Amino acid sequence: MARSTSRGSTSRRLRVPARGRFRLRGEDADDVEACRGGKTRAEKEIGTLRNELDRLQELLYADHRFALLVVLQGMDTAGKDGTIRHVFAGLNPQGVHVASFRVPTAEESEHDFLWRVHPHAPGRGRIAIFNRSHYEDVLVPRAHRTLSRAAWEARCRAVRAFERSLAVNGTRIVKFFLHIDAKEQRRRLDERRADPQKRWKLSAADERERRYWGRYQKAYEEVIRRTDAAWAPWYIVPSNAKWFRNWAVSRILVETLRTLPLRYPSLPPGIDAGEAR
Repeated sequence: MARSTSRGSTSRRLRVPARGRFRLRGEDADDVEACRGGKTRAEKEIGTLRNELDRLQELLYADHRFALLVVLQGMDTAGKDGTIRHVFAGLNPQGVHVASFRVPTAEESEHDFLWRVHPHAPGRGRIAIFNRSHYEDVLVPRAHRTLSRAAWEARCRAVRAFERSLAVNGTRIVKFFLHIDAKEQRRRLDERRADPQKRWKLSAADERERRYWGRYQKAYEEVIRRTDAAWAPWYIVPSNAKWFRNWAVSRILVETLRTLPLRYPSLPPGIDAGEAR
């Protein structure tokens, strides 16, 4: 792993380096060093983290001044669905919204590329999870070279401005790149093909897009470097080991919510504390 391996929070250990020094090719998708104690420790902690995330979600909703946007990006089979299923299983579904952004519809294509995204941003007190996100409209054109360099850089600037606007209005943004290597992706695709209960997840596009692996890796490196910001940080989560992915994402979300000055509100006007007791 190219980042710091010193002791400290998981957020600091997996955070993308500042000032454009990030290199995706220097990241090891098998690196689980951040979890001292390995899988045994992670499995013991995940339940505690799930309970803490549930508590913080309730506090976030009660406080009603902030929101949380979780962006999940990664190559096909990186584990976006699995992360949602395992990490957010204990949350109140009334306060969580999951949105996915794939190929734009005809109507969406008639607007700017962020038009379809903004309605899914979380309201105050709520959590939104983007399973694929507005970054698809920056990554795919870059990998397939369907945009000029100038147009692509303009989209990167638009993403930064969009996220900055959300942050200024109280939304905490956490962006995860679930990092697997090409060998692990091949193994997972073969596993899906062999399992009758998983074949439905396959599509012809999976193999077609796999041919662009190198271009996508470069596109991710460039996009992450240009859109990482203090108000919208990127975290690179080694995800060849699913247990580590779930543990790391859970830890970072708990650490993030703990940095917010959340508090339960006082009694509404007109209600006497003594009478309430």
